[in-house]
Amino acid sequence: MAKSTTRAPKQKPPTKPRPDFPLFPHARGYWAKKVRGKLEYFGKIVDDPKGEAAINEWLAERDNLLAGHARRGTREGLIVRDLCNRFLTAKQTLVDSFELSLRTWQDYHATSERIVKTFGKNRLVADLATDDFEAMRAALGKNWGPVAVGNEINRVRVVFKYGYDSGLIDRPMRYGPGFKRPSKKTLRIARQEKGEKMLEAKQLKQLIDAAANPLKAMILLGLNCGFGNADVGVLPIRALNLKTDWVNFPRPKTGINRRCPLWPETVKELKAAIAERPQPKDKADAGLVFITKYGLRWAKDTRDNPVAKEFVKLLKEKKLHRTGLGFYLLRHVFETIGGESKDQVAVNAIMGHADASMAGVYRERISDERLKTVTDRVRAWLWPKKAKGGLS
Repeated sequence: MAKSTTRAPKQKPPTKPRPDFPLFPHARGYWAKKVRGKLEYFGKIVDDPKGEAAINEWLAERDNLLAGHARRGTREGLIVRDLCNRFLTAKQTLVDSFELSLRTWQDYHATSERIVKTFGKNRLVADLATDDFEAMRAALGKNWGPVAVGNEINRVRVVFKYGYDSGLIDRPMRYGPGFKRPSKKTLRIARQEKGEKMLEAKQLKQLIDAAANPLKAMILLGLNCGFGNADVGVLPIRALNLKTDWVNFPRPKTGINRRCPLWPETVKELKAAIAERPQPKDKADAGLVFITKYGLRWAKDTRDNPVAKEFVKLLKEKKLHRTGLGFYLLRHVFETIGGESKDQVAVNAIMGHADASMAGVYRERISDERLKTVTDRVRAWLWPKKAKGGLS
């Protein structure tokens, strides 16, 4: 009897469930994907012909694999994304109660996004090791200056400290010796390379003469009282006494009370700015000294600060701009020249600096005469020959 020559039909090789399926059927019979030059397998095709379990496993491990980390499996625990979300939610509560500025929250949000991008949103927090933080520190150092790196490292530590303090993780994070802020020496060198945040009297007078209100009044407040851009942006009219020429305005950043005598030049420009002030669009801004031509406040809790932008425009117009110079240089000028009055306690009081010493605990007030001595010293430096009735 002749043997049959009929052969069993060949089985068709497995195919993707759909064209956009991110995994491919490997010849070994597994769903697979090549990640960073290495094949990763996600279960047998025969057990999972539609790839449903495989795609779920891929999505769970994707961030770890793309970041070059080992697969974490299906162990339970707090993941990076959830830690950051819990942290931001807690900080938003402080923003809502006016205990934290929106600008600070936005900085925390940017840091949280960077943490998720660096470590992977599904990475277990408990699996983060010192080499992870050292790699993050190295990446920051390639693109940022020492001050920015130090600030970011501090914010990253705040996020993970929140996790421990809140009981979300059972031990403090171990960052390793490499994940630390730049040394004071490094910061000093970087500051020297950028140059002083300072302009001389002649240059400052150019800015004052070229500025129109309300920017002119803001500049004078910066020089007269050491006000920053946030200070002038939220300065209320009720803080001014233009009959006695004084301003009483707690520093928004710290809540520390400040009292400062106003120069005649400052009073003059403040009166002009208030008289020319546009009608505010928001009733909540009706009590502010400065309103933009669009009817908005000059203070924004973002990096896009109107006061800073207008001041930089003026610096560029007078060819005085360089990296690191902004409206805050006026505080540097006040601190530097005011210190020559040899009454640092009075300078600190006007600047709104905290005094944690025992003397600061017991000191109840500083005389107006001492405060005026400081501001007079700055005015005499700015206008050595005072002209009656206005600017020299």
